[in-house]
Amino acid sequence: MEFLDVVFNRRTTNGPFLPDPVSPEHQRLLLRTAAAAPSQFNSQPWRFVLIEDRGTIDRIARISAESMTQVMAEGTFFDRYKRYFRFSKQEMEEQRFGMLFDKLPAVLRPFTKKAFTPGGQAMMNRLRVPQTLGSENHKLVAGAPLLLGVMLDRREYRPGELSGFYSLFSMGAAMENLWLTTVELGMGIQFISFPMEAPARWAEIVELLEVPEDLELMAVYRLGYVPEAHRRPAIDWSSRERRRISQYVYRESCATPQEGWDD
Repeated sequence: MEFLDVVFNRRTTNGPFLPDPVSPEHQRLLLRTAAAAPSQFNSQPWRFVLIEDRGTIDRIARISAESMTQVMAEGTFFDRYKRYFRFSKQEMEEQRFGMLFDKLPAVLRPFTKKAFTPGGQAMMNRLRVPQTLGSENHKLVAGAPLLLGVMLDRREYRPGELSGFYSLFSMGAAMENLWLTTVELGMGIQFISFPMEAPARWAEIVELLEVPEDLELMAVYRLGYVPEAHRRPAIDWSSRERRRISQYVYRESCATPQEGWDD
């Protein structure tokens, strides 16, 4: 596969993976490409933990599902991220960023315009939407053959200092390398974000993975091989729209948007 094909075919995998274990050869390649990323002073601040034990994966899946149910029921998630949610193709075309919820159970579709109101939250709770989402989340995480924990060395990662920025920048580059490699290998990857929305639950994962004091657990991902036919969850979204170049590129100074490059 050509490099630009890999870049433009990068995806976040919202659906299930094949049950096949990720081969040791592919695991090693993923980590080698991650480590090929640039880092300030060649500090290489990243550390990784590979998780294949079914008991550990299931425990993380339950923490993730319970976290999702909790924050969805409280309404804090929708309130925090509502600027990114779209419920029509027209809105997505106008905004050109965020997530289009293009797959919803029929019972929810009439209430999308009220999704971010107290009445809409109460309706979703009555319809047990948080529980539905949590259940789907559990299936996806528990069904992953491989989880990957990403950590930073606390000697390098010092929030509030330039070293903190450098470390985060380097970690992002490492994860992009790894993410692009999944495309080449016929694999998928997804960030397991919801435990981070409930700090006490995130602490449980830190303890479960026995993360030492000198490391900071930054993220957990699920990985696996992607089936040819994709089964989408009951509530799902797409996020393929991108801003027009004139919306994020300037010429000479930030007073002049780039012209003539929009599709």
